Amino acid sequence: MAGIVVVFDFDKTIIDLDSDNWVVDELGATDLFNQLLPTMPWNSVMDRMMKELHEQGKTIKVIEEVLKRAPVIPRVVPAIKAAHALGCDLRIVSDANLFYIETILNHLGISDCFTEIHTNPGYVDEEGKLRIRPHHDFHASSHGCSSNTCPPNMCKGLVIERIQASLAKEGKKRMIYLGDGAGDFCPSLKLKEQDFVMPRKDFPVWKLINENRDLVKAEIHGWSDGEEQEHILLQIIKTVSMEDNQFLSVDCKFQTIPINAVHEAMPKPLPVPY
Repeated sequence: MAGIVVVFDFDKTIIDLDSDNWVVDELGATDLFNQLLPTMPWNSVMDRMMKELHEQGKTIKVIEEVLKRAPVIPRVVPAIKAAHALGCDLRIVSDANLFYIETILNHLGISDCFTEIHTNPGYVDEEGKLRIRPHHDFHASSHGCSSNTCPPNMCKGLVIERIQASLAKEGKKRMIYLGDGAGDFCPSLKLKEQDFVMPRKDFPVWKLINENRDLVKAEIHGWSDGEEQEHILLQIIKTVSMEDNQFLSVDCKFQTIPINAVHEAMPKPLPVPY
């Protein structure tokens, strides 16, 4: 299954909330955040909020502890571990930031499951303050996306196109994309007919995809909760692996993974796509 690439969004796809809102609310800064939000882009607001929290004495350690308490969607961690054990190439494309994502992945013990993280830079500066920067420059021309669903700091569609170009060189064939937000619609449009998109039901990307089905080439499989996400993801991997026999030869990766991972990755037949 080395030919399968699984791309996860992070907020509301791995963790069950928006990480920015979680940090702001848990540290008692919601009112200030709401005051600043109408005056500048979200990404800039978060950088400003980190400065304000630093001045209030909120240390990086405090922020890390808040992040470690963030609720994770049930069954997502086992699904990630199983997909990784089966030889899939797992990546994250998220409009959160690198500091948040790495902190939570390390806490969950799954950071080694991912080969790449594409997100907004987040780092601790020389003053011990968390800084958050945009993935793309804020000027619309910087990412050239005509979609009105992409924020100015990050076009996930452009990121997916770059990943696709690199995959062609690596000989990898199929992509599975999981997301929930409006920003996940643009990358869904970049997927090919042999790919799969897994939008979270009743979230913005689900609505956009259902309103524009003729624009989406990939096979669509909606999910509501972690159990459904796990079942569908692992069943797609199983189905693709059966179609691509070259990834299931006797001497291939499948033979070397733990038997419990194989068992877990063999759920009931996939339901008819939504």
